Amino acid sequence: MLGADVAGLEEMVTLAASAAAGVPPGGRVLGAANQALPPPPEAHLALWQSCSTLRESRGDGHVAALVAAGLAPCEALVLFTADKGLDPAYMRRMRGWSEQEWQEAEAALIGRRLLTGGGLTVAGRELRAEIERWTDIAAAAPWQALGAGPTARLRDLMTPVVQCSAS
Repeated sequence: MLGADVAGLEEMVTLAASAAAGVPPGGRVLGAANQALPPPPEAHLALWQSCSTLRESRGDGHVAALVAAGLAPCEALVLFTADKGLDPAYMRRMRGWSEQEWQEAEAALIGRRLLTGGGLTVAGRELRAEIERWTDIAAAAPWQALGAGPTARLRDLMTPVVQCSAS
């Protein structure tokens, strides 16, 4: 998809690798595992590996935020689905939860006053926002280490690549 002639590929590789080097490994099992892998010699694969390290580290922080919020795995997905207005049957099927597990998660969230039959409660929306805030805080170190200017440059370079892959 990228090819060797993508504009700014070497700069993207350098910036993404610098950001990925700033991933703190403690408590980030998947991020640390990806960070420990040697970079592939091909530029597009090295970029992929650095982005994987950053993505998995963010994911590790997100899981920690969900655990800190006291959400079981299916509950987290039910809350997300309600927050984003997604189709519960589709999400359940895509993530492998049974109808019974989904209903039990809904009941638990209703019991915690995070969910009603009509969607998220104010407390549910606040908790979702707080989880995302905690996730962002946990994911900030690599970008703080890289710096605002280089982070913006990487974003600008990557935007056309991301838009191309989305179409």
